[in-house]
Amino acid sequence: MEEQFVLRVPPSVAERLDRLLGDNASTDDKSLDLSFEEDGRTGTFVVGNDHFPASLFDLPCVVESFKTYDDSVLIKTADIGQMIMVRDPSDPAPDTVEYRHGLTPPMRDARKRRFRREPDLNPELVRRVEEDLLNISSHVEAAEQEKDGDGNARNASKKPVEEPVSQPDVPEAATNAGDPDRSDSDESDDSI
Repeated sequence: MEEQFVLRVPPSVAERLDRLLGDNASTDDKSLDLSFEEDGRTGTFVVGNDHFPASLFDLPCVVESFKTYDDSVLIKTADIGQMIMVRDPSDPAPDTVEYRHGLTPPMRDARKRRFRREPDLNPELVRRVEEDLLNISSHVEAAEQEKDGDGNARNASKKPVEEPVSQPDVPEAATNAGDPDRSDSDESDDSI
């Protein structure tokens, strides 16, 4: 797979990039450069003679990218997990390394809405709830044992039920007319 990232630029820079990548580029827009500082998260994006601050963000979720050769079959080329955001020099620098939103409008504020954190539980509260559940389950078991015990006491006063008398073993009448190898279910044709 290839290594890819998303490059997000302001509209004025996007127009210049479109001209640069197109055929009608002027001589002053021919250079394009991206360099990062030692921290690996902040850097400079250069188009022609203009320098723009850039930041590397982690996306809240992985985005897959695909390409096609015939407009019908898509081939996955990469998983994208980072975005380089180019800002105007007047915009303030971000203070986080993770981008809060996804790339599309439904993923707005995705980290907060879709990936909720586990609640912080008080250990004392957890212990009390656990004790309550154990008490409830022991009361239920005790009630079931009392119910079974009362049922046995009530049945003790009744007469015991007599078991039916078994019939003596009597051989059944033979249906195969003396052919012990065959059963009634044998429907095989011996004529072959």
